[in-house]
Amino acid sequence: MLHFEDMAKGNRIYIVGAGQFGHALAREIGENGVIGTVVAFLDDDREKIGTVSGGIPVLGPISACAGILDRGHDSEALIAIPSASRNQLMRIHESLRRAGFSRIRILPSVSQMVSADPHMVQAREMDPQDLLGREPVLIDLKESLSYVRGKRVLVTGAGGSIGSELSRQLLYGGAERLYLLGHGENSIWGIEKELRNLQDAGVGEKATIVPVIGELQDTDYVRFLLSRLKADVIYHCAAHKHVPMMELNPVEAVKNNVLGTQNLIEAAIEAECSRFVLISTDKAVEPTSVYGASKRMAEMLVLGQRAVGRDFMVVRFGNVLGSRGSIMPLFKEQIFSGGPVTVTHPDAKRWFMTIPEAVSLVLKTAGLAADGGLYLLDMGDPVRIVDFARQMIRFYGFDEDSVPITFIGMRPGEKKSERLWNTEEHPEDTEHPRIVRVGFPAVSPHEVHQLVDELMPILRLHPESPESFRNRHLLRQVVIRRFPTVENPDDEPEY
Repeated sequence: MLHFEDMAKGNRIYIVGAGQFGHALAREIGENGVIGTVVAFLDDDREKIGTVSGGIPVLGPISACAGILDRGHDSEALIAIPSASRNQLMRIHESLRRAGFSRIRILPSVSQMVSADPHMVQAREMDPQDLLGREPVLIDLKESLSYVRGKRVLVTGAGGSIGSELSRQLLYGGAERLYLLGHGENSIWGIEKELRNLQDAGVGEKATIVPVIGELQDTDYVRFLLSRLKADVIYHCAAHKHVPMMELNPVEAVKNNVLGTQNLIEAAIEAECSRFVLISTDKAVEPTSVYGASKRMAEMLVLGQRAVGRDFMVVRFGNVLGSRGSIMPLFKEQIFSGGPVTVTHPDAKRWFMTIPEAVSLVLKTAGLAADGGLYLLDMGDPVRIVDFARQMIRFYGFDEDSVPITFIGMRPGEKKSERLWNTEEHPEDTEHPRIVRVGFPAVSPHEVHQLVDELMPILRLHPESPESFRNRHLLRQVVIRRFPTVENPDDEPEY
């Protein structure tokens, strides 16, 4: 049972886990003097319960904390057990929620804890992806990132969900410079500030961080930029990726995702970049949406460079939990609005991997792929979206009586289920159990550039064919000739 004693009032922090990580955080909080006061450790170890460590009592078991702790409105729980399994975290979270903690924070999982020296700046609010994803794979980031040590690294779309997590994990790689490229000043400002805060707190290594605002569709700018940055490694994350939104803006989807990628590839080759990694999607496989077709064309542009011996590669994976435009933030908003939570179809399925795990695997893949090629991340078993919605409702302490689920039908360009490779592609095992190499038919650079040339009068105003500019019907004709699985809506306007 919990051993409760009188504790200091004020900003009160309960650290869950009286091990190495918990004690490191307690020392940092004590030295800081501003964050708050650690009033107790919570632990299940019977040998620790009832002891005092560093002047801080160890209480437990964790499951008994509801209704006993004198928390107050300014108390929070901080979970400092990076090795905890999903089931352990689920039990801990339920206990803390029943105990009435209004704020529950957590350290990154052990797969992202490169050093045994955690810092408060790494703690973040706990959310459903900590409980609902599969068990994360353990990756030694320092070893995996040896190929970036002393190099100049560019991340496009660095303010997005994947790009920002790549940037965080790249802090451990010992890169000389880390270029953060994006066209949204607020998102780039946000990730730059976060990375500098992490460095100031002693997290990672002292790479020079350089924020860059720019547009990949600007050919001259991209060529000029890469000639000056001299990046050795490029992670290309930037893309328009919201399927229904891109179905409403198909020309812009192709212009951004295809021309932006082509500009970056050509500039990278001119600047003698040694490694290029395109972040792709399962929606590029037998695409039904213009977005999916645009990502498949981007894949073809990258894979077509292998013929000249460059280390250009594609890493393709499915849905990740918590990314912008994904269902997790949407469901959260709907749950706290009282519902309904909207699901497209009762049989719709998706893979769900956490962003940190996906990014760790991308970084590992780029180290494995010495000769480029196409790689997949093993996403595990797909999950019904409606089951995921029910889990989220329970995570936030509700049920389907108070927050109902409604089915709204499939949206334009969506599939009930996704695939990670097509019938012409052949998956092969690699040395890592969750990274798959794919054999694929040779990609002809001529064929790809011919397709892009067909699209150019639609994407950019050409004096000889002004009627083609931004013509959505013409765009779909060109796209569907190459990708017949793409849907052709009857009611689409011409422009």
